[in-house]
Amino acid sequence: MVQLLGIPPQALFGQLLLGLINGSFYALLSLGLAVIFGMLNVVNMAHGALYMVGAFLAWLLMTHAGIGYWPALVLAPLMVGAIGLLLERTMLRRLYKVDHLYGLLLTFGLALIFEGIFRHQYGVSGQPYPIPDLLKGGSNLGFMFLPTYRGWVVAFSLLVCFGTWYAIERTRLGAYLRAATENPTLVQAFGINVPVMVSLTYGFGVALAGLAGVLAAPIYQVNPLMGSNLIIVVFAVVVIGGMGSILGAIVTGLGLGLLEGLTKVFYPEAANIVVFVIMAVVLMIKPAGLFGRER
Repeated sequence: MVQLLGIPPQALFGQLLLGLINGSFYALLSLGLAVIFGMLNVVNMAHGALYMVGAFLAWLLMTHAGIGYWPALVLAPLMVGAIGLLLERTMLRRLYKVDHLYGLLLTFGLALIFEGIFRHQYGVSGQPYPIPDLLKGGSNLGFMFLPTYRGWVVAFSLLVCFGTWYAIERTRLGAYLRAATENPTLVQAFGINVPVMVSLTYGFGVALAGLAGVLAAPIYQVNPLMGSNLIIVVFAVVVIGGMGSILGAIVTGLGLGLLEGLTKVFYPEAANIVVFVIMAVVLMIKPAGLFGRER
């Protein structure tokens, strides 16, 4: 079929791989957004900026502290999570009882501040981050060449995404989190410190963005605009999957990444808008999103 259309199989599978890699980042980032919105009801416009901060922290750890990729894969998300805890405790917590628009405007302002700081310090040119030695090279699968690092990104992203889904949907901790969003007073009566749980939830959500940034650093050059270039598509993914839906964020992120890759093969001119076309169609048919519930 591919040959009949005049498209070499290597080109098709190569674009599908790129789509799967992009989809992995969409899934990780939209998962963090879904966790934050589903548990805190906050539209976190700073998510893309914190993704960029995660990539820069990995680069700074390497260049200034001599810390390699594997420790940075743990340290950078923890540092981004700590930033998130600080933001939630000092700013966001004051806005939970007012209109959601205030939280959106606050996080949008924070995104501009983070981006401005790094643009002032490092400009807009990208900073290179080397692929770790263990993940260099690739494998010839016959129909395509699979770079080892890109295969690692896809596999690790899937592990983190579905591990998070399992923790929230199938464990006691996840049940407490879901209950705290519906009836925090009742959950607190069971001895659960709901404010601390809320803070940790926000910290975890933005740590996922930091983790995505570390994974992206060896693929894309680290630069202050990398988050703003991606976050619009990620918000579209979250809307299509359903605001606050964990499974929707994962499945939709991966699926739209693959669809975007296929579009680049068969109709490249539409590759940059296909996600938004799908969002418009989904919102007309099912305003709550594919996996969302009507509120």
